[in-house]
Amino acid sequence: MDNSKETFHYTYSAKQQEEIRNIRSKYLPKEEQEDKMDKLRRLDQSTTRKGTAVSIAVGVAGCLLLGIGMCCSMVWMEQWFIPGIIIGLIGIVCVAVAYPLYKRITEKERERIAPQILELAKELSDSE
Repeated sequence: MDNSKETFHYTYSAKQQEEIRNIRSKYLPKEEQEDKMDKLRRLDQSTTRKGTAVSIAVGVAGCLLLGIGMCCSMVWMEQWFIPGIIIGLIGIVCVAVAYPLYKRITEKERERIAPQILELAKELSDSE
């Protein structure tokens, strides 16, 4: 009779496997790494990026112009009062234009990317 006990030891670490997967994904080619749903999400998010950046820039510039105009008209009243009011009004117009500018740029981007998004959405809907 054989008294030796044969045992099998197996250790599994979900955390370690997840780390291995994350490291591996860094070195895979981009095409293999990104699935269709991720691409759909990325395209959807990209439609608002350009409009957001432009509208924030215009809004901040408008706020700065408004502040400069207020400063000119309140501190240096003698020679800069009228130019300060004009600069402030230009700043107010810039701030007021920021949101419509965002909407217009976002709509244009959505029109430009719509065929790709609709094609991906159709492929994802058909595969389910």
